[in-house]
Amino acid sequence: MNSQQNRKGHILAFITIVIWGTTYISTKVLLQSFAPVEILFIRFVIGLFALCIICPHRMRVERKHEKYFVLAGLSGITLYYLFENIALVYTQATNVGVIISVAPFFTAILAHIFLKEKKITRNFILGFIIAMLGICLISYNGSTAFALNPLGDLLALMAAVVWSVYSIVTRKIAELHYDTIQTTRRTFLYGIIFMIPALFIFGFHPVYTRLLQPVVLLNILFLGFCACALCFVTWNMAVKILGAVKTSIYIYLVPVITIVTSVLILHEKMNAMSVIGVLCTLTGLFLSGKGKENKGRNRNESF
Repeated sequence: MNSQQNRKGHILAFITIVIWGTTYISTKVLLQSFAPVEILFIRFVIGLFALCIICPHRMRVERKHEKYFVLAGLSGITLYYLFENIALVYTQATNVGVIISVAPFFTAILAHIFLKEKKITRNFILGFIIAMLGICLISYNGSTAFALNPLGDLLALMAAVVWSVYSIVTRKIAELHYDTIQTTRRTFLYGIIFMIPALFIFGFHPVYTRLLQPVVLLNILFLGFCACALCFVTWNMAVKILGAVKTSIYIYLVPVITIVTSVLILHEKMNAMSVIGVLCTLTGLFLSGKGKENKGRNRNESF
């Protein structure tokens, strides 16, 4: 892989994480008008609609490849967001943020098992530990006491695992050389289909007239067009270029983006512990993404 293409992959991953790291503000606003499952369903329907407009051409998929799109939709769209949202009901948001940040570690393990990529290096382990230390400092900066909530924390851990499954499956889909927008659109479709039973379980009774409020409408459009349609395409493109593991380590940046956004938009104060946490997380990200290159090996395999 040439350096220009590699740089493009990193830029796409970074842009995706910056947007995903700010979505909590929109979600917080929308929770005043809609239930979590209603926001989830509406945003992905908008995302699917946007992708159909951008790329209306029919996608022809070999029957033997269909299982990958089914698994991607089930893991990355339905299960991940349901586990995350339900976890927030039973445990603290800080717990969920920290636990989900271990997804890159699970991705590395699954990549080694199923994609036959290199063994996990010392740099990756060291970077993971430093990044997790930083994320913990950001999350538990003295304002929130640490408290284990078995059910909620377990659901958050399951969310991290299914996201790593999604990362591996999208890497496999990338190897099939289908169009990225079309593959994302197909994944959304399966995700929405699997989401339908949850609507009956958790209740789906949105009051659509609330969308007439400009603030509500703008935030739901931001989640649908940017956080879903745009970001899943850019994320999948990054995975296609960098590989599942190198792309997934950008998840470490989510708490960093969140705290920076809080300072800039919500005017929250950033204390010394948060600053140290941000520096640790960035250091961990750098170390995890730094792999030793071996002759005859693809750089994508190094992590």
